[in-house]
Amino acid sequence: MGQPAIRVEGLSKRFGSLTALDQVDFDVPPGTVFGLLGPNGAGKSTTIRILTTILRPSGGRAEVLGHDVVREASLVRRLIGLAGQFAAVDPNLTGRENLRLIGRLTQVTRRRIRPRAAELLDRFDLAGAADRPVRTYSGGMRRRLDVAAALVPEPPVLFLDEPTTGLDPQSRSALWELIRELVNDGTTVLLTTQYLEEADRLASRVVVVDEGRIIADDTPAALKSGLGDTVIELTMPDEDAAVRAAAAATGGLGEPPQREGPLLRVASRDGSGVLFDLLRLLDAEGLVPRSVAVREPSLDDVFLALTGHRTRSPEPAAPATQAGTP
Repeated sequence: MGQPAIRVEGLSKRFGSLTALDQVDFDVPPGTVFGLLGPNGAGKSTTIRILTTILRPSGGRAEVLGHDVVREASLVRRLIGLAGQFAAVDPNLTGRENLRLIGRLTQVTRRRIRPRAAELLDRFDLAGAADRPVRTYSGGMRRRLDVAAALVPEPPVLFLDEPTTGLDPQSRSALWELIRELVNDGTTVLLTTQYLEEADRLASRVVVVDEGRIIADDTPAALKSGLGDTVIELTMPDEDAAVRAAAAATGGLGEPPQREGPLLRVASRDGSGVLFDLLRLLDAEGLVPRSVAVREPSLDDVFLALTGHRTRSPEPAAPATQAGTP
């Protein structure tokens, strides 16, 4: 087996008494999309900041293309691109000027800067707006330009930290397609996201992080198959009815369903047959659901099953230094 594009071993990071990362381990094969999945505060952005040399780890080690991110930080920066959560482009420059500036900062040869900027503007569907100030761009256009800027020096490894946050569905789908094209061309992409669908659509492997620790590491398909073939959702008239329904389901099925307010969620390997058992149990208690849905498991179901929650508070603040500039 070849050398991984990214290797992380026992990575830890503490901010005072707060542990943001706790003994994290994973490898990323070259030419793949690797998903780092978790809520705010899970440790995703802290991991990205360490791998892109913005932060130093408190313990453990990490390599990008065989180079240590602490001892060989300068070399690592020449091998990576980073599109962070917040756009790094200058709103007062045009799209073309932004890309040419990034080219100069990342030491792209003078002969290559102009054609590379034009190539990226065309690829990211920004050629028509290339000479407009970025402040006139839509949110989706700015995000595409930000990813394009990370690609100016043609890095073999690209880090995308929640790249589609705040984008409308159409812009999100367009960016997903661009990410697939990059990987087809051989780029390795490490993607952090809170969007379960995003990880499911793009990543060949997913690590689920919660409170700084890895709680799952597998393919999206394998993670979902662990829940069963079917997810049944019952929406009860109110929370009190949902509590009673959960008790009835637990007594009849032998396992408590997940409950969020008036919603009950049951994962099953027995297909929709469980639905009839559930409805009979509820009918015996005089309970009638307002709505019933039967669907395949999603990564959202996996995350809820693993953690029991959806969101947490934001990660601790880290220095605002930008990576990617030697």
